[in-house]
Amino acid sequence: MAALSPQKRTWRIAHSEASLGWGGQEHRILAEIKGFHSRGSEVWLIAPMSSQIYQRATQAGLPVLAQRFDQRYLLPFHILKLAWWLHRQRIEIVNPHSSRDGWLLTIAARIARVPLIIRSRHFDVPIPNKSLSRLIYKEWTHHILTTSPKITSSLTSTFDLDPGEITTLPTGVDLERFKPEGPKADFSAYAKSPPMPLIGMVTVIRAAKGIQILAEAVHLLKTQHGIGVHCIIAGEGPAREYVEAVVSQFSIGNQFTFLGHREDIPEIMRTLDIIAIPSFHEAIPQSGLQALAMGVPVVASDVGGIPSIIKHGETGRLVPPHDAPALAAAIRETLEQKLQTQEMCRAGQQFVVNHCSLSAMLDRLDAIYRQHLVGC
Repeated sequence: MAALSPQKRTWRIAHSEASLGWGGQEHRILAEIKGFHSRGSEVWLIAPMSSQIYQRATQAGLPVLAQRFDQRYLLPFHILKLAWWLHRQRIEIVNPHSSRDGWLLTIAARIARVPLIIRSRHFDVPIPNKSLSRLIYKEWTHHILTTSPKITSSLTSTFDLDPGEITTLPTGVDLERFKPEGPKADFSAYAKSPPMPLIGMVTVIRAAKGIQILAEAVHLLKTQHGIGVHCIIAGEGPAREYVEAVVSQFSIGNQFTFLGHREDIPEIMRTLDIIAIPSFHEAIPQSGLQALAMGVPVVASDVGGIPSIIKHGETGRLVPPHDAPALAAAIRETLEQKLQTQEMCRAGQQFVVNHCSLSAMLDRLDAIYRQHLVGC
């Protein structure tokens, strides 16, 4: 019998996530699970039953294992129970994504002798107790995945990693879903006379996402330049009440619409004139890649992994974080310098097609699996 071609190799993978919320990290995990599931692999999600990612995976008909990650679940009984499950399911690859699930799954995977232990890191934030964390990121893990070059650089220097031990892999964009052509959301209820440009954010509403800086920039555009814009905020989060209070303080409540959580993100983005990402820290924002794929202009903070996709003057405009006047100026330039903006949009689309598609992400992951599991 002829040997299977490399493209026919499938895997038995378990991802874990301790977070109860829904954001870019959880979106990335579910994209990996769905992607490899569609390619014929057996892929499980290990997560708390009350978490949004567990509920979404269940609704999608994906295999799930309910698991809490409270500190008491690091006791030997729970570790051994999870190790037995990994052994029974013949898991070849485990990939924890957060701190709490990272410890439990990594220890259990070592006990179960799982061939490949991968650790994903999604945010460039300080790592507490570096000597202890070295076990997770160096000694007990075969490979590390990050979502931005800055995270890769930070981990490499912190744990003295070799280049072959770590890979930068941004979340891939579904180019069929996030394409310029298609239906648009109906925002006619917010239309003004004359119509205002629409500035959008697709985000979890946290203070670090910088919506309050956008509010100040909108105020400056109105008071100093006579430019009116309307902001569409798609998402929910713990800082919504605070952000709405800031908007109210600037007396621009009629220029902001908070949509809450939405699933029709492509339809929303097609209506926008600009996507704003005024974050204080960020890996590689999926809304940025999605906007580039759809040809929507992007104005973003020059922080974290953002400059690796939003190259100033090439695929979008960058401004210093916390700088409302600079953000206002960049929005004004984007609206007024139409030819330059269109050129940036074209370059951004090509960049995503060449480097950041969902299919390309899955192919690179598959190559990493093959690299470590030759002959398995």
